[in-house]
Amino acid sequence: MDWFINLMNNHESVAYTVIVYSIVIAIGVALGKVKFFGISFGIAWVLFVGIAMAELGFTVNGHIQHFVKEFGLILFVYTIGLQVGPGFFAAFKKEGVKFNLLAILSVLTCVVTVIAIHFLTGTDMATLVGIMSGAVTNTPGLGAAQATLEDVLGTGQVPSLTTMYAVAYPFGVFGIILVMLMFKGFLKVNVEAEKRLNTWRHAKDQVVINRFAIRVTNPQLFGKKLQVIKETLDFDFTISRMCRNGEILMADSQTHIKEGDIVLIVANQRENEKFLNLIGENVLISDYFPDEKDMRYTSRRINVTQRAIFTKTLAELDVRKRFGVTITRVYRAGLEFVPSAHTKLQFGDTITVIGDETHIQLVSKEFGNSKKRLQTPHIAELFMGITLGVLLGSIPFSIPGIPGAVKLGLAGGPLIVAILISRYGGALSVTHYVSQSANLMIREIGIVLFLASVGLDANAHFIDTIIHGQGLYWMGLGAIITFVPLLVTAMVARFKAKLDYMETCGLLSGASTDPPALAFANEMTNSDIPALTYASVYPLTTFMRIMVAQLLIVFFM
Repeated sequence: MDWFINLMNNHESVAYTVIVYSIVIAIGVALGKVKFFGISFGIAWVLFVGIAMAELGFTVNGHIQHFVKEFGLILFVYTIGLQVGPGFFAAFKKEGVKFNLLAILSVLTCVVTVIAIHFLTGTDMATLVGIMSGAVTNTPGLGAAQATLEDVLGTGQVPSLTTMYAVAYPFGVFGIILVMLMFKGFLKVNVEAEKRLNTWRHAKDQVVINRFAIRVTNPQLFGKKLQVIKETLDFDFTISRMCRNGEILMADSQTHIKEGDIVLIVANQRENEKFLNLIGENVLISDYFPDEKDMRYTSRRINVTQRAIFTKTLAELDVRKRFGVTITRVYRAGLEFVPSAHTKLQFGDTITVIGDETHIQLVSKEFGNSKKRLQTPHIAELFMGITLGVLLGSIPFSIPGIPGAVKLGLAGGPLIVAILISRYGGALSVTHYVSQSANLMIREIGIVLFLASVGLDANAHFIDTIIHGQGLYWMGLGAIITFVPLLVTAMVARFKAKLDYMETCGLLSGASTDPPALAFANEMTNSDIPALTYASVYPLTTFMRIMVAQLLIVFFM
């Protein structure tokens, strides 16, 4: 056993370092799956296990710990940026604008609360930023603040924010859930009634594609091209075929209309009445298009892997005219959205196509739909993006009123570059694609390395701070920072913005970037509505939490 004792006593060896990190991560991830009263702390357990190991004396070389922490943070924020990038811009549409304004209100209220505590209690801003990161369960913000402190104060004089984060984190998780329950109880919310209200409000946005046949009886259309109907009706639809004197003809925008023609239309069901008013009378499809009995209009998801597709908009591809099918949804980096004529597809996008099986197969061939290409890792592009992010984060720039230059840092730089690449990479023929599973794997590796490194910091002295220091005081400050923004945002969302209960729960979870709270909201309401709101505000909130943590350090240190 001497070899084992020697191994565990040599804190500078690579083998010892790997063993300690592996034990911390393995135990932390396993504990993260355990629920207490239906709630789990998730990946944060890696931090707590790291703290416990450090208190027991299992520390690692300081230089190695610092490198692993920073590299893990870079991997985490960069893959987060790739995931949220498309949604970062897509969120500023329709109701997403209202949701994100409320999320901004939550972040700004949090900042005001922190600044107020700073001046009222005299607590230094570094400590408050560490508490704030735990109080809003925002780990990237902790990493950004720690990196900014090193730039401002110098590596040798940086206080550890680990303890502040750790003492505030538990109530950060429970606090938001407590607000949801209080909100439901005090306002006597009927969840089922709220669901019905939400369904009614969004019914007009639901797209139900149907096909129907109309006989042309409007004299104003005789002799005109089908293009006239397209120009008259300002929404998307397809006229793929027509029946003339018993003969089935393929139709396009240049086909001339004659009296008595039967046109076959594929469109949103709510637009049926407009076609009848313009064209003529409804007839049975089976009387004029007998093959429609056997034709099944289906929905198929197709992966975009063909490079020739990336530089063209959907209007230029014009799949409706060429194939008689409709692209109704685009799924990109975890976000599903309705495309416009100006949408440019990117490598790895998954499109939902509605049409007949034969034409869908033709579209599938044109767009690639290659599973093999999707499985090919784009490692060079990934690390080139990280390189650009680190370079951007290292560029010094001046802010009026701030002595000395500031930087975006190792968190802000990679995050911004990843967001821009994920949004505009396709337009520049840059393949940014990382599959969902690969993105999740890299992201999880990055965050567990970061949390383990933070926990293994030998200078944190967590237990001593709780027992003999200001740990309990910091817990109280964390509770204030958790509660005040949540209560203000919830009240404004409910009474001013008129959000229903499910949307409010999703908003609060997203504004705190708190997955455990989202899981609780989904389970409590038995609805996916909180997840939709969460997805709308998560990209902007993540970006703001990271930048706010850095700006507070820059302005007040």
